[in-house]
Amino acid sequence: MAVQHKNKTIAALLALLLGGFGVHRFYLKGGADRLGLLHLCSLPLTGILWGAVKPHPFYVLLPLLLSYIVGFVEGLIIGLTPDEAWDAQHNQGSGKRSRSNWVLALVLVLMLGVGAIVLIGTIARVFDLLYTGGSYG
Repeated sequence: MAVQHKNKTIAALLALLLGGFGVHRFYLKGGADRLGLLHLCSLPLTGILWGAVKPHPFYVLLPLLLSYIVGFVEGLIIGLTPDEAWDAQHNQGSGKRSRSNWVLALVLVLMLGVGAIVLIGTIARVFDLLYTGGSYG
C-alpha cells in the first residue's frame, strides 16, 4: 500500500498560517497526534479564560500566542529539514522524492519575520504588564 506523499512546503505553510491550532502536525501525523491536540487545546483554554476569569485581554490571548510561537518554530524546523531526511521520516513508502524550491524559501522568510514580530511583541507586552501594570498601552 502506497503512503500519501507529504509535501514539505505545504507543511511549512500550514505551520505559518494555522500552526497555533496544530494543523501542520495533523497533516503530517494524523488526527491522533498528541502535540497537535495540545496546540488545539489552546483555543478552548482561551475561551475559558475569556468567559470565566475576565483578566486583561492580553492574558486571554496568551495561550494562543504561545501556541503560534511554537508552531512557527516547528514550521522552521520542518522547512529547514533536508529533503533526504524529510523523505526518510515522512515519505518512506510514497514512491516520490521531495524537491524543495523557492516557494519554501519565501515561506521560511515570511515565517521567520512574522514569528520574530509575534515573539518580540509578546515578550514586550508581558514585561509591560508585569512591571508597569500596562501603563504604556
